[in-house]
Amino acid sequence: MAKLRLDKFLRDQGIASRSEIKDLVRKGMVTVNDTVVKDPAAYVTSESDIVKVNGERICYKEFVYYMLNKPKGLITATEDKAARTVLDLFPEKIRRRDVFPVGRLDKDTEGLLIVTDNGAFAHDLLSPKKHVTKLYEAVLDIYPGEQAIKAFEEGVDIGGYIALPARLSFISESDPVIARVEIYEGKFHQVKRMFKAVGATVLELKRLRMGEVWLDESLKPGEYRELTDEEVAMLMR
Repeated sequence: MAKLRLDKFLRDQGIASRSEIKDLVRKGMVTVNDTVVKDPAAYVTSESDIVKVNGERICYKEFVYYMLNKPKGLITATEDKAARTVLDLFPEKIRRRDVFPVGRLDKDTEGLLIVTDNGAFAHDLLSPKKHVTKLYEAVLDIYPGEQAIKAFEEGVDIGGYIALPARLSFISESDPVIARVEIYEGKFHQVKRMFKAVGATVLELKRLRMGEVWLDESLKPGEYRELTDEEVAMLMR
């Protein structure tokens, strides 16, 4: 149970900018336990005090976690001067929390992307030492043969770097060739470079799973939802 300044409490929840929050408070539009509070520096207890803005209760969340079905055509970044980013899919209230994508998916890659404001959580998800697997489905131009499975298991050279051992399987060996690969790291263009090392070109790529959490099939490209408490716990294991 944390004690926070009222303006920080509201800022952390993405209600408005700092200056806008101070204005709301001083105009008497914020109540704590049904009492108007006009001092933005007043302290509130995050889990027990009832804070409302314009009569709407604001429930405190230390961190937020979202599952996004990333569409093709957007870059995985918090901002970019020339291109749309995955954060453009989220409303301003969420973006104000300084959320960011966990890891990267290429512009032409789609699928599961986690968006959060918890830096330690993101670090653990991306660290190879934590052994959080990532499962991708790839459409290939050719079938690289059974030898590719062994090559992935041993670790392929992706240009001066030997990738960690990965699991490769084939859903279809022709018309089209569809493969699934499970990796433990996320080097630049890694999956594409791994397939190139065994003579195949990735035509389409989609991330299906991180750890034990699968992409929600009900989410259309560009849609997102909050992770359940169970899903967050699975990713934190």
